[in-house]
Amino acid sequence: MNSFTEQDLLIGARAYDLNILGMIYDRYSPGIYRYAMRLLGDECLAEDCVAETFSRFLKVIRSGLGPKDHLQAYLYRIAHNWITDRYRRQPPTPITLDDSMHADKNTLPELQTETIMEQKEVLLALRSLTADQRQVVILRFIEGWGNEEVAAALEKPVGAIKALQHRALETLRICLVKGKKDDIDGIK
Repeated sequence: MNSFTEQDLLIGARAYDLNILGMIYDRYSPGIYRYAMRLLGDECLAEDCVAETFSRFLKVIRSGLGPKDHLQAYLYRIAHNWITDRYRRQPPTPITLDDSMHADKNTLPELQTETIMEQKEVLLALRSLTADQRQVVILRFIEGWGNEEVAAALEKPVGAIKALQHRALETLRICLVKGKKDDIDGIK
């Protein structure tokens, strides 16, 4: 990509350097889009989220405010707030699987069906989590962030992030084990 650190990008953004602002968009928009897709399940809404995230970021920068550090966490926080506001205005759309989640075309149909069913179970289990728990799981395990980065994005102490993660994983385990038990009971 490039050798600019987050701090370099923040300095350039505060100076309203259009090249730096373009680099910020190029660096962070794909991740924010993936994040929004996972939570919203709709390409158009995910695109709206990315656009609104950067629009809000530009307004804050133009007004002389904005983050002094943790640029990535700040942008994800804006996206998370937009998604939360969206959920408040309108219930979540039905769960759909995007192309990246489908099984390999060379796989046997019964294995594809099993994979799709497992993916739906995981998505439903994720929806059973609180918003903060879901965000921690997505940022930690899907986006690959460290505890410190997640803590900065959620504006919580690292200990709270670890506690949210623990509770979220326990809830997911219970949901997924219950789902398997229900499947087995349905066969009997």
